[in-house]
Amino acid sequence: MNDATTSRPARPVLDVWCELQCPDCHAALEDLRAVRERYDDRLEIRLRHFPLEKHKHAYVAAQAAEEAIEQGQGWPFIEAVLARAGELGSRGEKLLLEVAAELGLDAEEMDTALIDGRHLLIVDADQAEGKAIGVSGTPTYVIDGERLDGGKSQEGLRARIEEIADRLLAGQG
Repeated sequence: MNDATTSRPARPVLDVWCELQCPDCHAALEDLRAVRERYDDRLEIRLRHFPLEKHKHAYVAAQAAEEAIEQGQGWPFIEAVLARAGELGSRGEKLLLEVAAELGLDAEEMDTALIDGRHLLIVDADQAEGKAIGVSGTPTYVIDGERLDGGKSQEGLRARIEEIADRLLAGQG
C-alpha cells in the first residue's frame, strides 16, 4: 500500500547540463559550488552530460565522470577536471587518468571503463534528453521545469536558481 500523504516529498532537483572541456562550465564552477554548499542534501544536483562536438575530449570526459561517480568520487573528479578544462583539450585521456589517480580512484579501472564503453549509454541518453528539451550549449540548468541557459554569462543565474530552490523547499514544509 502506498499512502502518499505520509511519505516525504522528494527533494527538488537541479539538472546541470555540462561538459568537462567547456570554459563556460569552468567559469560556472564557483556558482555550482556555492549552490551545493547552501543546499547540501536538501537539493539534488545532477550532472547531465552534453558533450559538444567542438571539444574532442568532452565525450570521453563524460564517460570518465560517470566512472568517477561509480567509484564514489563524482563531484571531486568533475570539479578537478573542470578546473583543468583548458589542459583537457591538449592532454585528453592522459589528464583524466592523472586526475583519477590524484583523487585516489582506481585509474586502471577508469582506463578499462573508457576502453569498454560501459558508460556510453548514460552519456548518450543525457545528450539526447538535453537536445529534446532544447539544450544547445553548456552550462544549462533545469530546475522545476525552467531552463536557464548559462553560455557566455552566468550573470544572475545563481540567484534565479536559489530563488526557485527556495520556493520549492518552502512548499515542502
